[in-house]
Amino acid sequence: MKIIPHPQRETTGYQPPRLDPWKLLVVDDEPDVRRLTALSLRGFEFANRPLTIIEADSAQAARAKLLEHRDIAVALIDVVMETDDAGLRLVDYIRGKLGNRMIRLIIRTGQPGAAPERYVIDNFDIDDYKDKTELTAQKLYTAVRSGLKRFRDLQTIELNRLGLTRILDVTPELYNLHRDRLEDYFRGVLMQIIGICNLEHSGIISTIDGLVSTMEGDDIRIRAGTGDFRTGAESEFRRQQITELCTRVVGGHELPKELRQDAMVVPLQIKDEILGFVYLESRVELTADDRELIQVMANQCAAALDNFRLHHSLEGSYDEAIDMLGHVAEFKDSATGRHIQRIQEYTRRLALAMGCTDSEAELYAKASRLHDVGKAGIPDTLLRKPGPLTSEEFAAMQRHTRIGDAVLSRSVSLGVARVVARSHHEHWDGSGYPNGLLGVEIPFAARVVAVADVFDALVSRRPYRDAWEPEKAAAEIAAGSGGHFDPHVVKAFMQLYHSGALNDLIAMSNDMQDNVREALKWRD
Repeated sequence: MKIIPHPQRETTGYQPPRLDPWKLLVVDDEPDVRRLTALSLRGFEFANRPLTIIEADSAQAARAKLLEHRDIAVALIDVVMETDDAGLRLVDYIRGKLGNRMIRLIIRTGQPGAAPERYVIDNFDIDDYKDKTELTAQKLYTAVRSGLKRFRDLQTIELNRLGLTRILDVTPELYNLHRDRLEDYFRGVLMQIIGICNLEHSGIISTIDGLVSTMEGDDIRIRAGTGDFRTGAESEFRRQQITELCTRVVGGHELPKELRQDAMVVPLQIKDEILGFVYLESRVELTADDRELIQVMANQCAAALDNFRLHHSLEGSYDEAIDMLGHVAEFKDSATGRHIQRIQEYTRRLALAMGCTDSEAELYAKASRLHDVGKAGIPDTLLRKPGPLTSEEFAAMQRHTRIGDAVLSRSVSLGVARVVARSHHEHWDGSGYPNGLLGVEIPFAARVVAVADVFDALVSRRPYRDAWEPEKAAAEIAAGSGGHFDPHVVKAFMQLYHSGALNDLIAMSNDMQDNVREALKWRD
C-alpha cells in the first residue's frame, strides 16, 4: 500500500530549503582564466542544484581548499602553475594522499606541449583533458555538466554500496538482532532507497511502538534518518512533527495538510497489521519504477520487523521452557528454585572471566539451569535420603546424567544444555561419569558449570550439615584443580572469588527462602 499526498492539494507548514549547490574547484594561476570561467558558468544548474565556484591560484592553495571542502564534485586544473607539473602533482595528491576517487578531474592547459594529452591520460587518473584554446563557453558547460553527472552517479553507486553493506552485514544475524543492530539494518535500507532513487534529500524509517511489535502504544521510535531527519536538537521538533503526521496517515489513511506535496508515506505492513512507516521527501518526481522499488524495500523492512518480533517472542518462550524444566528438577529434588538462578549467574560470570563473549556466556548460563534435569527420573527415596548412599544407590543416582541427556536430546535448540546435563560430573583427570572423559574431551560449558555447581552446593545449607564458610569452599575448589576440575576454570574462578565479584551470590545462598536444599548435591 502506497499513500501519497495529492499533488494539487494546497499545503501549509514546512517548506524545504533549496538543495545545496554543487561545488566546482577552479585551479589556475591566471586571474583572467578564473574570471572567464565564472562568467561562462553564471546561472548554471544541474539536477535542480546551482553551482558554487571555489577558486585557487596555485596547486598549494588548491590543497587547502580541498581539505576545507570535502564535497567538491568537479575540479578544473591547470598544469603549469608554480612549477611545470604542479597540476599533475595535484592530481596525484587528490587520488593518492587524499584517497578521493569521487571528485571528477578535468585537466586544462594552455601549454599542451608541456603535458601531452596521451601521456597525461595514460599516466594520471583524470576524467578529461582540454586545451584552453579550444574550450569555448559551450564546451566548458558540457564538460562541467558531464563531470557533475558522473560525480552524482558515483555518489549513487557508493551510497548503494554502503547501504547494501549494512544490510548484508546485519542480515545473517537478523534473528539475533539487538536494538542497535536492527537500526543498522534500517539505515542500510534507507541508504539503498535514497541512493537508487536519487532522492538526494531527506527520509526517515520509523517504527510505531518502541518494541517494534504493535501499534498499541503512543510511543514513536525513529529507527533511521538522513538529511534533515538526522538526530540532532535542531531537527528534533520537525522529526516529531513528521512522525505524528505519518502515524495519522498509516493509522487512519488521512492526508494531513501539513505534509509536503512531494512527500511519500509507505506503511511497513504485514497482512493487516501496521508495524511502522517509511517517510521520504523527493526533490524530483518519482517514476513508477522508483515507487515500486520503494514499496519492495518497505516490504523488506516490514518482513525484518516481523521476523525480529517473532524471533524474540520465540526466544522468550525458549527461556520460559528452560525455567520450567529447571524448576521441575529442583522441585523434584528439594522444593526450591533459587539454586538454579545462582548457578546461572555463577556460570555467566565465570564464562565472561574466561574470555567468552556476552552471547556465549549467556548461552552457557541458560544451559546451566538444566544441569540436573535428569533427576526428575531418580526416585525420591534416593534424592532425599539423609544418610550415605550404597554403591548400588550411587550407581542409580549417576543415571541422572544419562536421563538428562535423553530428555534434552529431543530438542536441537537445547544442544548446549544437553551436553551440560550429560557431562557436568565428568572430572578433568578422567575419573568422573558417565563416560570417564579426560581433560579437554569434556565440553567447555560442562567444565564451567561443574565448578559453579560444586561451589554453590558447598556454601549452601543442607539438611544434614551447615553451609561451608566461603574460604573453605574456595579452598576445596582450588584443591580440585587438575583432578576434579579444569585448572583454567579454577584459576578464573579464584580470581573472581578473591576480587569480591561473587560476594552477592554467596550471600544469596543462605537466604531464608533457601532453607531446604537438594540433600545429596555435593555427595553425588
